[in-house]
Amino acid sequence: MAHFDRVIPPGGVGKIALKINTQGYQGKIIKSARVYTNDPASRVHILRISAFIKVPIYLSTRYVYFLGIEGQSQTRVVEVISKLHKPLSLSPLEFTLAERIKYEILELEKGKHFRLRFTLNPGEPGSYFGFLKLKTNYQEKPQILIKIRAKVLKKRAQIPA
Repeated sequence: MAHFDRVIPPGGVGKIALKINTQGYQGKIIKSARVYTNDPASRVHILRISAFIKVPIYLSTRYVYFLGIEGQSQTRVVEVISKLHKPLSLSPLEFTLAERIKYEILELEKGKHFRLRFTLNPGEPGSYFGFLKLKTNYQEKPQILIKIRAKVLKKRAQIPA
């Protein structure tokens, strides 16, 4: 979102205020905005803002995707790392794909590093959408939501040569 002075007299100074919503971002981000002017010498200026977003809990990804053929099993992994200096605990709140996908929470480093392992059960063709919601002990981030998409394709019959 941007707020700016609409009219600036020749030789005058104007202000441009940019606001960035960092929710859902982590790590380094770069955003840019174009400023169009009626100055024939420089019609467009580009403003760049870079930031490093610190999060209490790092997720390697917030989305898990599966694409497979019926009868085939697949596994995906999400790393969860605490970025605060206090132990993290995770407990499941809600999982909407229990009949299609199984998951396990592995604690690699006590209170610090977890691995979520999702395994697509061999099953019928179709598209499946859902999520895993985890409860944490952090006030800064009381819940973690991981969205899951799976597409299982029908197995093709082999044609003899």
